[in-house]
Amino acid sequence: MSDKGFHFLSIRKISGLVSAFSFLLFLSSCDKNRVFEENKEISNYVWDVKDVKTFDVLISDTVTPNNFYINVRQADSYAYSNLYLFIKTTFPNGKFSHDTLECILANVEGRWLGKGLGDIWDNQIPFKKAKKFPIKGKYSFQIEQGMRLSKLSQIMDVGIRIEKAK
Repeated sequence: MSDKGFHFLSIRKISGLVSAFSFLLFLSSCDKNRVFEENKEISNYVWDVKDVKTFDVLISDTVTPNNFYINVRQADSYAYSNLYLFIKTTFPNGKFSHDTLECILANVEGRWLGKGLGDIWDNQIPFKKAKKFPIKGKYSFQIEQGMRLSKLSQIMDVGIRIEKAK
């Protein structure tokens, strides 16, 4: 293969990567209300009760109200219709609050809620509505499963989303 052929392939690959990156940047820019969103994988889809997922958020806006959501991805083979979570919020001044959230993942007929693709289901559960951050600084959200099982199978990811209230 000549140098020109190699050069052509490299430019094509780079051009493809730039196009893909531009598309992803375009998609993320469409989400203007998002303040923060992060999801963390549950190792081997088995959530140990001791495996606390921590999300740190740096906040500078104390004026705009925000909606808080908990993201849950579970497998179709998840054995329950709900998921209990314990959520600890630590404020920049060291004070904290504790919440318990029941995430309803299936309706009374047993059909999964949320968005499904194959045997994977994504849910975005409202946690708090139109809340303002009281002070600027780093907030820490710790999420742990509260299902009375030491190991909870078929939960794939958990996360938090904070967006500006509309």
